[in-house]
Amino acid sequence: MPTKRDDPRQILVLQGGGALGAYQAGVYQGLCRTALEPDWVCGISIGAINAALIAGNPPERRIERLQAFWDRATSGGPILPAYGDAPGRGLFNEMSAAWTAAAGVPGFFQPRMISPFFYPPGAPEALSFYDTAPLRKTLTELVDFDLINSRKVRLSVGAVNIRTGRLRFFDNKHETIGPEHIMASGALPPGLPPVVIDGESYWDGGLVSNTPLDYVLDHDQIDDLVIFQVDLFRAAGPVPRSLMEAAEREKEIRFASRTRHNTRGVMQLHKAKVAVRDLIAKLSDDLLDDPEVEVLKAFARENSVTIVQLAYDAPDYESGTKDYEFSRATMLDHWAAGLNDATRAGEDRHRLLCAKPLGGAVLGADNAEQTTDLLT
Repeated sequence: MPTKRDDPRQILVLQGGGALGAYQAGVYQGLCRTALEPDWVCGISIGAINAALIAGNPPERRIERLQAFWDRATSGGPILPAYGDAPGRGLFNEMSAAWTAAAGVPGFFQPRMISPFFYPPGAPEALSFYDTAPLRKTLTELVDFDLINSRKVRLSVGAVNIRTGRLRFFDNKHETIGPEHIMASGALPPGLPPVVIDGESYWDGGLVSNTPLDYVLDHDQIDDLVIFQVDLFRAAGPVPRSLMEAAEREKEIRFASRTRHNTRGVMQLHKAKVAVRDLIAKLSDDLLDDPEVEVLKAFARENSVTIVQLAYDAPDYESGTKDYEFSRATMLDHWAAGLNDATRAGEDRHRLLCAKPLGGAVLGADNAEQTTDLLT
């Protein structure tokens, strides 16, 4: 049986969300200020790209490489003032998103010169509106895949097998990771093309689950874990008043609901393990060696799991286009929000790393109201 580490394993779990991924970069920078160095980074979609930039660079270069990616991705927008008032800023963001749809994102994806409707069925170009060749070039420039495959930091990225519809995680603990695995995790249809790996075609992992928390918990049930889960969509929000607000709420609910479900399931499972352990402790000595009790003992073997949830809180002027609005001004806002939230969370880092809660899991968050809601 594998031995348990003396110190908690620090894990960074990164959700998908396109342009909102700059928030994750800010969170990472903020956590670094409290000496966080993750042992494991697990991501979906844009979270997979950020995860590769972190795991694929030495600690002293990670912020620099994250900045290089996000500077490149936001270098192609129109040169327009980002008005500070909500109506003006909202208009700016909508224009920026429209520009992205028309021109693509530098270093990420570019529109096809010929519409996919003009290609015959089965042609690779017939399956998407954009080409992700720029992303492959960016990843080879900014990510050291030899370092990733040296396994100094564990990296896991999720993608969906198109043929089976199943979510698969590519993990450097078990296989060699290359640019194609990161691209597969972020291949959101019909905008971006599928990526073929070992004869199978893959799409964005967010189609099945936008948050890879389950994978982490299923694959380490021995070590104590401190998981920093960075979410880009909130489940709670106001009732929409317009068609644009309705589109935004629908997207938030669709991508955030799985996160809420997974986190609540984690809490319930660990409470069940504690109950089983307490029950076993009450058994008479002659029952303790019963084979069925041994099975229950194995199930109830408990590691401490501390989940620190950091979730982006979008301002009112951001709409349903916020995940593909790649302006420099908005990227800087997202990054600053992540940095601020992580700095506040990091102030309590010592307690989090030493926590071994009775129930096996505790959820920390950037606001108490959300914590209470998720624990209910």
